[in-house]
Amino acid sequence: MSLPGTVDAADQRAAKPASAQSAGGPEAARALSERLANLTSLKDRLRAVTEAIPGRVTFSTSLGIEDQAVLHGIAKAAPEIDVFTLDTGRHFPETLQTLEDSENVYGLKIRVMFPDAKEVEDLVARDGIFGFRNAVANRKACCDIRKVRPLNRAVAGAKGWITGLRREQSVGRAEVPFASWDVEHELIKINPIADWTLEQLESFVADNAIPINELHAKGFPSIGCQPCTRAIRPGEDVRAGRWWWEAKENGQECGLHSGPASINPQAAATATETLAPRQ
Repeated sequence: MSLPGTVDAADQRAAKPASAQSAGGPEAARALSERLANLTSLKDRLRAVTEAIPGRVTFSTSLGIEDQAVLHGIAKAAPEIDVFTLDTGRHFPETLQTLEDSENVYGLKIRVMFPDAKEVEDLVARDGIFGFRNAVANRKACCDIRKVRPLNRAVAGAKGWITGLRREQSVGRAEVPFASWDVEHELIKINPIADWTLEQLESFVADNAIPINELHAKGFPSIGCQPCTRAIRPGEDVRAGRWWWEAKENGQECGLHSGPASINPQAAATATETLAPRQ
């Protein structure tokens, strides 16, 4: 398989048929988004998701504080939801400890998705062990192989995909809806805590004694791969510690939650918040 970033593999994902934008998807997403907006508790929102979506609903957790709050809600209100995480091979030890703690506390099995070993080997052979710092294209290729492709495999066949995205996290996420139709994966993407403030999130975590990554207390509000994440400085954006060596105009997303592949029912237009690549 060709590496991303090469001319013959600019996009590994096959074009989706016209049926991906059929009436059922966007309308169902719009109705669910409106329903979630009228509910206040996380438990009620998660129950509404499982009631509204027939078939498998999956939750991708990065094990960050937002996703830990959602995981708590799933364990208490909708344990039938499939939960998975992406192990890129470059996580902080604290992130892996959070995975272990979460399974022990909630009694849920979290599926761990790994990148294809041959693709990783070929990428490192081409770009070097830290080659992702030499060019934005290199970094995006690394994210694609270590995150996006495993995520694509994890959500394949699912009818709903839950994330912990919040509007306050960054300017690029300010318009995140409660639910949108993901054209790329032909499913409804749900963001049940999209409207939560940081204060709400921290209070929820404290009130429910939710286990969180120790790095959050050390200046890491957003935690990704170890070589690509640093603590932020006072006054910096919460995602300033991600790929800090890149110019801001290049964007600060790995590809999981960016791309022209979703229909935002609030905007009633093609949105930029979902993925063509797929936290």
